[in-house]
Order: sequence, then C-alpha cells, then structure tokens
Amino acid sequence: MDPHEGVGFMDRQTHTPTHPVQARLSPAHGIAADLDAYLGDPMDDESGPFSYKAIVEAEERDELPPGAVEAVRAWGFPAYLVPRHLGGRLTSLEELFLVTRAVSRRSVTVAVMYGSGLLAVNPVWLWGDPRQQKTVAEGVLRGDLACFGVSEADHGSDVTACEARAEADGDGLVLTGVKWPVGNATRGRFVTAYAKTAPRDFSLLLVDKEELDPASWSALPPVRTVGLRGHDLSGVEFAGARLPAGCVIGRPGAGLVQTLKTLQITRTAIAALSLGTMDAVVRIGMDYARRRTLYGAEIYRIPVIRDLLLKSHLDLLIAECTALPVARALTVAPERLSLWSSIVKYFVPVQGEEVVAAIGTVLAARGYLREGVAHGAFQKLQRDHAIASVFEGTTHVNLANVAAQLPYLVVDAAGGATDREAGGDLLADLFTWTQAPPPWRPDGRALRLTNEGRDEIGARFEETAGAVVAEAAVHAAPGVASALADLVSVIDDLRADLRKGVLSAPEDSSSVAALGRARRYCEIHAMVSCMLTWLHNRRVFGGAFADGRWLVLCLHRLLQRVRPDTALPEEHVPPLEEAMARCRDERRWFSLTALADDLPSPLPER
Repeated sequence: MDPHEGVGFMDRQTHTPTHPVQARLSPAHGIAADLDAYLGDPMDDESGPFSYKAIVEAEERDELPPGAVEAVRAWGFPAYLVPRHLGGRLTSLEELFLVTRAVSRRSVTVAVMYGSGLLAVNPVWLWGDPRQQKTVAEGVLRGDLACFGVSEADHGSDVTACEARAEADGDGLVLTGVKWPVGNATRGRFVTAYAKTAPRDFSLLLVDKEELDPASWSALPPVRTVGLRGHDLSGVEFAGARLPAGCVIGRPGAGLVQTLKTLQITRTAIAALSLGTMDAVVRIGMDYARRRTLYGAEIYRIPVIRDLLLKSHLDLLIAECTALPVARALTVAPERLSLWSSIVKYFVPVQGEEVVAAIGTVLAARGYLREGVAHGAFQKLQRDHAIASVFEGTTHVNLANVAAQLPYLVVDAAGGATDREAGGDLLADLFTWTQAPPPWRPDGRALRLTNEGRDEIGARFEETAGAVVAEAAVHAAPGVASALADLVSVIDDLRADLRKGVLSAPEDSSSVAALGRARRYCEIHAMVSCMLTWLHNRRVFGGAFADGRWLVLCLHRLLQRVRPDTALPEEHVPPLEEAMARCRDERRWFSLTALADDLPSPLPER
C-alpha cells in the first residue's frame, strides 16, 4: 500500500504541502498534517496500529502495536531525524517538533523511541566528521536506531562523576563501563557514549555495535516502567570494547560541553510530547463530555466540566505560543537556546501534567479504567506523559538553569544588555507561523552555554505590549483593547516585582525562592509569547484569531497561575468554544490555526 494514498495534504515524493490552507503556513505544518492524516483517526478502531484500540491492546502486552514502527518508517519519519544535506528531509526543528506532536497524540511511546534516537545522533550532526555523519545518516535512513549512553546507575545527572572510561590502545580506544538506563540501548545500532578519556576530560564516542567484538559488549535486561510500556529502556555494558580510530565525536575532552548543548535541542523537542498528549486528552475529554448525559443533559453543560475543558484548551494554545518559537530558534537564534529551551522544558510539560489532571477530573471514574472511554487510552497517556518532566533535566534542573541567568537578564529591564537593534526582525522570524525558518546546517559552535544576558522576547516587553494594545484598538473585537491594556499593566507589575526579588539575592540560584522566581520568569515569558504570536500572525490569519479574544483569555489563564481567583471573562469565550467544538467534530488538531480564516494567497511581504 502506498502510505500516502488518499491523504491529499502533501506531494507524496517531496512531502510538500498541496492543501490550500496548509500551503499558506510554513511547510512544517503541512508535513505534520500529512503524517496526521496518514496515521488515521486514533478514535477510529479500524485506523490501524495507531488507533487507541490497537495501542491499548499492545500496552497490555508491554509491546508496541504490531505494524506501528513499520508504518512511521513507511511514511518516512526517520528522514526527519537526518538533515537534508546528509540525505534526509530535516530542514528545521519546527518540522520535527510538529511531526512528533502528530505521533504523540496517539503514542508517546513511539515518539520517545525516535526522540531517544534524536538525542543520540545530534552530536554527530553538530560535531561529527564526514565519515561519522555518512555512516549514521545512512543507518538512520535505513531504520537503524541510536541511543545516548550518558546515564549511569549511581550518578544520575551528575555527569562529572562518570565512571565509564575509554583508554588509548594503539590508534584506537578501549571502552569499559556501564550505561543505564538508556532508551534504545538494546535495539539501537549506534551508541553515542559519554566516557572519561583523561583524568579531567570527558568525550563523546560514536560506537557502532556492528563493528564491535560481540564478546566485548552486552545488553542489560529491560527496565520495568510505569509508562512507556514497549519502549526499549535498558542499558549496555562495555567490557574492553575496542573502538576504531576516529571514534571520538568532535574534539577530545569536549564531551561535557557537547552534552549540555545537545540537550538544548531535545529539551525543546520534548515539548512536542506534551502538546500531543494535551491534544489527545482534551479530545477524549471533549468527546466524553458531549456523549455522556447526566441529569437530562450532556455533562458538558455542567459548569465545572465546561470550565475544566475551556481551561485545558487554553493551556494547549499557550503551550503552542510558547514552544513553537523556540523550536524555530534552532535556526533563527541558536545562541538563545540555553535559556529558552529550559523555559520550554519546564513550562510545557508542567502544563501538560495539569491538563491531564483536569481531564481526569472530567472523566472521573472512567479515567481510572483501562477500558471503556477511548478503550482506556487516557490512563496510558497519563502514565506515558509523566516522563516528560524527567527527560533531559528534571523540572527543578531546568528552573535552576533559568534562575542562574536571571541576574543578568533583569538588568535589561532597567535599560541594559539586550541588543535591541536586531530584536524586531528576530521576533518576527520566531513568531510568524506563515514564514519558514532558515534551513538547519548543524554547527555546534552556534550553540552557547548561556544567553549572556540577552532575551529579546522578555526584554522587549514594553515595545511588544504597546504594539499589541495599539493594534487591538484598531483591529480587535470590542472590549479587547481595554482588557489587554489592563492585563499589560498587571504583567508589568509582575515584572517589576520579579526584578526586585532577583536583585535582592543575585547570588541565589538554587533555593526554593530562587526557583520560584525562575518559575515566574517562565510564566511571564509565556504571556509575552502569546502576545507576540497574535501580533505577528493577526493580519494573515484573520477570523477569530485576529479579533484577539483568545489572547485575552490566554493571558487571564496565565494570571490564574499567579492569582488563582482570577476569573476568565465570559464575554470573550464564544469564539474559543466554537473552535473547540469544530476541532472535536472534524477531528482536527486543537490549535490556534482553528481560529483562523482560510489564509489568503499570496502572503503579504514582511
């Protein structure tokens, strides 16, 4: 069977968009729409290995659904792990982000399998030599998996305590040590292994199991987990494994820096797991609320149920506004990812957890069952998504990363460090959904360990806020401009309080209070991201997107994190509610794009 037969969204050879609406968005949206259509409606029991029925049945056996991996390979998913100049189809992280979201709204487990591979191969793309890149690219395109062998049982995230060692032996190295737990450790052909290569130096080594003496390595037993059943989480032990010359990725001794930079990319990509999960559980909750009747009416009419679903949908829209620009930043502003990736990695998975909990309340007892509503897929999604806050640095690790940079970032709030001259174009490049980001030519030198006090998204708040209120006064729905003006004032007060708190203890980046300040910075970042998303897409999107009522609702929803008694303004809800119903009825993604009119052609020049 041709995997693209009848899809209608993309050219089957090039994955370029042919659907008139998708063609107006950046190509990444069309690619994801094609994959989404190809995989079928997960609520349809006959849609194949990615139906919730098939997924849950396989889950009961601790397996992946038969045919699931073959299906995503047939569509060409592995090609989106390989940059285009190396023979793949990956031109931006936005593409990989959106196709991962499409898989995750069905099976987080399958998405994690490929996410583990992405983490392993990125160092090769960023620092590898041509031979390493060719070998890995050819293997991945054939369907080979890869794993990132960094963790060790006794050391967790303390990579400086690594015990695995690689010692010189002739013109090669001999690797000894145990890496555990590691995704794809048993099934993966390639291992990107983190090992000590000198008393104070660590390096990343490209290990190809096919080239090793079988007696020099062994796979450890699978690890039993609460979620992700069927995923290969295991380990690998090296016992004097001889590695050829040229196995070191990049410069010897650079492994620690390379690992920290690589995590910036996958931290951002992990948010796609959360967006996919949010879409799935909101869909399950909406479907249940519209089908289930109590007291003579569908339970959606019960105020608390409606409130939970509206807030969950807003959380999803906020996550889109926050995560997509950072995915685009890999090729637009890679030097900013040290901060922005940690903001996204903290904020979006936490929102995902809250959405899952809210939908669990909607489903009540049905959410606890491993059968019934959507064949019991909710409880699987709930268990699988729990890993999102743990991968690539826990919630607290990422908040600490943000907290450490805050003293340098808040200086700009008083007129300091950010380069404002390039900020305008940069923000347009990050937030314009109809504009493709530049193609990715991986270069590890473009990534930085800190933002050096720069954050154009946060530092340009006054300019952004002024533009949003001014535009809303002319183009938005009645009442939106005044509501936004009030919200901007509240947000500005939050920024002032945050700055005061940071400057009162500039050396503190690890206390509970410091992490609380980092959390507030992330929340303000999300508020500004929503404003910039509206500002840079209003003219082209039109419709309920342009009228700005969703923006007012999203900002109120974010303020509820600070002031829980904040109420959503009911007068702005109807367009959002209509879009929710339409997405549920038409089986479309829950997304800001559902609020847009058909996008006009041609696009106006920027």
